[in-house]
Amino acid sequence: MPNPTQSESAERIAVIPGDGIGIEVTREAVKILETLKRERGLPLELVPFDWGAERYLKDGVTLPAGALEMFRQDFRAILLGAVGDPRVPSNVHAADILLGIRTGLDLYVNYRPARLFDARLSPLKNRRSQDIRMHIFRENTEGAYVGMGGIFKPGTPEEVAIQEDVNTRKGVERILIYAFEFARSSGLNRLVMSDKSNAMPYAHGLWQRTFAEIRARYPAIESRHLFVDALAMEMARDPSQFQVIVTNNLFGDILSDLASQLAGGIGLAPSANLHPGRVSMFEPVHGSAPGLAGKNVANPMGAILAAGLMLDHLAHAEDARRIERAVDRAVLENVVTPDLGGTFKTDEVGDWISKRL
Repeated sequence: MPNPTQSESAERIAVIPGDGIGIEVTREAVKILETLKRERGLPLELVPFDWGAERYLKDGVTLPAGALEMFRQDFRAILLGAVGDPRVPSNVHAADILLGIRTGLDLYVNYRPARLFDARLSPLKNRRSQDIRMHIFRENTEGAYVGMGGIFKPGTPEEVAIQEDVNTRKGVERILIYAFEFARSSGLNRLVMSDKSNAMPYAHGLWQRTFAEIRARYPAIESRHLFVDALAMEMARDPSQFQVIVTNNLFGDILSDLASQLAGGIGLAPSANLHPGRVSMFEPVHGSAPGLAGKNVANPMGAILAAGLMLDHLAHAEDARRIERAVDRAVLENVVTPDLGGTFKTDEVGDWISKRL
């Protein structure tokens, strides 16, 4: 693992480009950070790691032993591109890297903002930019993604497959509190909690009981509950009614993809994997898209905005706003990749935003 000499004042950032277009979009995000480092004096030290399919196919390494402790001791944040490669059918390397870091560092908050940069990008008619501005908080360490379950009589007509949905009082309580605190500190006054407790009364009944207790501590915030299917319908009908949404791991994954599509596409969507006061990880929402890799057409804006979320987390709020404003201007001037109807290449978008900064 890399271990370059660290200057005492530098904030060390681990950079894991991963696979496919993750490598290409991360390159542009790093370009933006290097520009701010040079022009604004940001005290960043970007340390690359080659973990991904190529490394796994070469020597079987996914997440090396000692990696998590190294992150805890020596780094302020992690910038991840995307992981996943068809040459690794099980994608074991992707699970080990992504889920290993999320659970190993206990990054229990998955924050996915969705903002409409330009009305022309939304599939919904007659929507203004201010109509779609959602903050989605997904519980990030429990739920259906913990890998508990099993298969009985595989490959036979009697095959049984069971996947368990794990919810703990601690896990549910802390993500709800984080969402309420975010709403209060951001001056937002509407929050929705979503579950499917009518069909899953045990797992999601815990969400109901905990939500009833937590919401009572925040009387100034208008909080309500919607079943996940009703929430999805309402998001498509009128997204302007939603400010903060908090839900479990599986539903948060689905709803945040819906929100990003309503806001112009998943290529514009950043995310943060957080644990307050600890090293956290930032990444675009999209996957590695192997079919697009090497074509220089992937949208780098999600990765660039994820770098902005990282700077905000590191208390460089003004530089985070600079990134957001530069992306905003690029969208308005149609300096975008084909997924947003433009003709610019991945590196051209990164160059334009860098020069804008």
